[in-house]
Amino acid sequence: MSWIVSLPCTRDEAEALSGEIPELDAAPEAPVVVTREIDEDAGLWQLDAYMDAKPGAALLTLLQSFVPSAKGKKPVVAQLPEEDWVTLSQQGLEPVQAGRFFVHTSSYADRVPAGSTPFLIDASQAFGTGGHDTTAGCLSMLDRLARQGASPRNIADIGTGTGLLAFAAMALWPRAKTIASDIDPASIFVTRDNAEINGVPLGRGGGRLALAVAPGTNHPSIKHRAPYDLVIANILAGPLITLAPDIAAATAPGGHAILAGLIARQMEPVLAAYRAQGFRFAARGGSAEWPCLLLVKRRRYGWRRKERAFHRASPSDASFGSW
Repeated sequence: MSWIVSLPCTRDEAEALSGEIPELDAAPEAPVVVTREIDEDAGLWQLDAYMDAKPGAALLTLLQSFVPSAKGKKPVVAQLPEEDWVTLSQQGLEPVQAGRFFVHTSSYADRVPAGSTPFLIDASQAFGTGGHDTTAGCLSMLDRLARQGASPRNIADIGTGTGLLAFAAMALWPRAKTIASDIDPASIFVTRDNAEINGVPLGRGGGRLALAVAPGTNHPSIKHRAPYDLVIANILAGPLITLAPDIAAATAPGGHAILAGLIARQMEPVLAAYRAQGFRFAARGGSAEWPCLLLVKRRRYGWRRKERAFHRASPSDASFGSW
């Protein structure tokens, strides 16, 4: 039998639980934690933790520590039929139409709209099933970039989760070299499985997806393949800011960066971090709550630069370095 523990929480608490949770990973039998909005008008959210054994007092106390707003409220503990929680966790995952992409679970495999680019992504240990506004926003931004005529030849998906955004980029630019990385080894296992399900070839050459377990861009394969025409990073605002110098170093002049995982009030600090690294703001997508940012790395011209404006090539212009 399987078990579920439910606790009310706030949106901020739910956002904090969307990343890694080392305390839970260290538990003998780590539960699968899912947060969801249960009443948009009232701003009510809920934490659901699924596990294979009846939770003990220590685990209940640990779960309660993640949601201080629920202090004093008794967790709701219920028993579920064997493996039924997998089905239950996917019942709320409606298909997502974002641009030309149609992302669905197994339950909707027979309802793919004609003319769409479908991906089957079931709920798993990794983040990024397409149902969250950040992932859907990135899918729409990728579609928008392709419709504008962009043709990246070298792509990196940093913090890939389920692999979905890397798959979408490969569908748009099938000849490009693409690498997907994540700090969580489980995400790379999930991505490998999803690649097989969706017919995405793995490997190192053009039209194939390379995989790496890495914190940010810190991996020999990621560094060796740089610079990238397109970098996708759907993570959280804090890591996005921390990684700004690394993502800038990995992005080719004139290349694009798609950033998501931040909420509206975090947009300006994230933009400031990337402007300081030579990016300009190009477009905003996503939703009002969860923006998706499209940035372009500025080209720099001048003597002693890797790129020179044709009329600015003499040593007399040594101090020239305009954006």
